[in-house]
Amino acid sequence: MKIDLSSKTALVTGGSKGIGKGVARSLSETGAKVFICARELNELEETVAEISYDTGTPVKAIQADITSQDEVDSLMETIRNHSGGVDILVNNVGGIGRQAPFEEIDAEEYLSLYDLNVVTMIRLVKAVAPGMIARRWGRIINMSSENGLQPYPDMIPYNLTKAAIINLSKGLSKLYGKHNILVNTVSPAFIYTPLVDSMLRAQAADRGISKEEAQHQFLEQNRPGIELGRPGTIEEVGAAVAFLASEQASFITGANLRVDGGSVSTI
Repeated sequence: MKIDLSSKTALVTGGSKGIGKGVARSLSETGAKVFICARELNELEETVAEISYDTGTPVKAIQADITSQDEVDSLMETIRNHSGGVDILVNNVGGIGRQAPFEEIDAEEYLSLYDLNVVTMIRLVKAVAPGMIARRWGRIINMSSENGLQPYPDMIPYNLTKAAIINLSKGLSKLYGKHNILVNTVSPAFIYTPLVDSMLRAQAADRGISKEEAQHQFLEQNRPGIELGRPGTIEEVGAAVAFLASEQASFITGANLRVDGGSVSTI
C-alpha cells in the first residue's frame, strides 16, 4: 500500500524531536509538503535538514510558541503565504507536567498543563478549519496517550488532559464530518524518544546497570501491560499518523488509534 500525499500540506506541531519528528518524517516520505513548528530554532533547523536530506522532500521549519494566539496567527499566515493552507494538521505539542502525589500539585499546575496540551489544539483547529471547509478536505490528528484511557496515579494532571483530547477529537469528528474533514486521535504508550533515552541512561548510571537492563526494569515495574515487551518507536507512531492522513483511511473518523503494544487492558 503506497500512500501518496504529494498534493497536500501538513503541519506538525512540536515537530522538531521525539514523536513529532517521527510523524514529520513519515509524512515527508509520502511526498507531503511538511511544515514543523516548535520553540527551539536550532532543533527545528537540524530536524529539517535531516528529514529533507533523507526523504528528498523539502521540510520547512517555523519557530513558534503556540500557547500564544498571536504566534499561532503568524504561523498560519506564513504557511498560507508558502502553500495556501493546511490540509493535514497533527496536533503534537504537549508536556507531561510534574509527576508527584496528588496532594502536592496545586490547581495552577493543572491549568498550565491543560493550556499546553489541550487549548493549543483548540487554537490550531480553529485556525485551519475554515480552509479545510472551503476545500472540502481535511485531516486533523490529535496526539493523546494511553493515559487518556488507562490513568496512572502519579500523573493525574497529564491523564486528564489526554482524556480531554480523546473527547475533543470525537466531538470535532461529529462537527466536521459533513465537510469531509476527518478527525482522529492517536494514543501511544511507552515510545522510545530522546527524553526516554536520557531517563534510562540516568537510571542505569544510578543503579550501576546497563541501559538495556534499566529499560527491562522500567517496563516490568511501570508498564507491565505492554505485551510486546519493548518500547514503541517514533517511526511506528509516524506510520499510524500517515495512514490516518491518507485516502486509504477515508472512512475513518472519530477513532482513537492506540499505538501501545497492548498496554491498555480495556476494550
